[in-house]
Amino acid sequence: MPTDVVMPQMGESITEGTIAKWLKKVGDTVAQDEPLLEISTDKVDAEIPAPIAGTLSEIRFAEGDTVEVNTVIAVIGGAAASQPEAKSPATAAAPAPAAQSQPAAVSTPPEDAPPSEPGRKIRSSPLVRRIAREHQVDLARVRGTGSAGRISKDDILAYLKTRTAAPQPAQPAAAPQPPKPPLPQIPGELVPMTRMRAIIAERMAESMRIAPHVHSVYKIDMTRIVRLRERAREQFEKRHGVKLTFMPFIAAAAVEALQQHPILNASLEGTSIRYHVNINLGIAVALEWGLIVPVIRQAEQRSFADLARTIADLAARARSKKLQPDETGGSTFTLTNSGLFGDEFGTPIINQPESAILAIGALKKEPVVLTDAEGNDTIAIRSMQHFCLGFDHRLIDGADAGKFMTYFKKALENWNREIG
Repeated sequence: MPTDVVMPQMGESITEGTIAKWLKKVGDTVAQDEPLLEISTDKVDAEIPAPIAGTLSEIRFAEGDTVEVNTVIAVIGGAAASQPEAKSPATAAAPAPAAQSQPAAVSTPPEDAPPSEPGRKIRSSPLVRRIAREHQVDLARVRGTGSAGRISKDDILAYLKTRTAAPQPAQPAAAPQPPKPPLPQIPGELVPMTRMRAIIAERMAESMRIAPHVHSVYKIDMTRIVRLRERAREQFEKRHGVKLTFMPFIAAAAVEALQQHPILNASLEGTSIRYHVNINLGIAVALEWGLIVPVIRQAEQRSFADLARTIADLAARARSKKLQPDETGGSTFTLTNSGLFGDEFGTPIINQPESAILAIGALKKEPVVLTDAEGNDTIAIRSMQHFCLGFDHRLIDGADAGKFMTYFKKALENWNREIG
């Protein structure tokens, strides 16, 4: 029986993807979970596996086509059909019968193309359009080597390289001009939002609109963690192949606290409360072009070393656009590191449909008053850090938040877990 292959949703905010490369052609035999194609979005580049073993009988979209999520892009099994030519994003949503593909054009360094005719559709992916905006490139002047003249990532990068390397005609000497500010930060310029930025804006406004936010800030003595990390970091890296940062300590303590206070790991569904079976821990990662929240699934079942490896791996692949489709959605609680840039603490917006989010402030040494068992006070230099819990007051009361944060604080200040 024929099986449809659909464009997957690469995260909750993604509505379309661009087919970067087909790894199989019509008539090829594929194994289940064997890489079938590569797709690209503004957030993620990923290989998509075949959902079932069989023969690839139909490819409905060509390389370079941008397709809405959940649209059928190929069929495994059934009668064989020819591969299509590339289509514009408009036709990608409702494809005509597949047509025979043409041999790929040989890629050569593009020269300036003549401006396109008025009203002509320039075919390109969201990634190409973003690169063009960032480098102030008129896509009408870039030659596309893809089917039907579609402009690929390689085309625009080659154009930029040629434009940079090309000798400039001699110009009459002119009076020195003051340097211009870097693009696109030109005063008075109106720059359209990227799709990713627009989606983030929409979701943040939606969260603030539907959830009554309350924030609670705790200052935690991280001196014990700092000293342990300093002692163990070299051996830990040798043993596990990953640097020992503070994030796995914070993540592990948060997971413990969530297990003890499951209301912080719950979410609202209408007038009912969904208590999630697992703790799917989101770790917000700042990117040059926006923000993404990869997810550690079933975090409560992971060892400290596994948490450390997974956090490092997800962050690295988020920044290189290598996350898989199921790694960017379904979180039940989120950590966000607002202290990365020196903030004392941030007041985070809840990542819907979650009910709570924990912001991590900057780690700083401070003079602290310590009181011993006899009530004597001394002043010592300690490593202190602010943590701010944002929570949905429809579901979580201040007492629930306080109990959670007290447990979290004690777990870090009195750390006694093996780190492996």
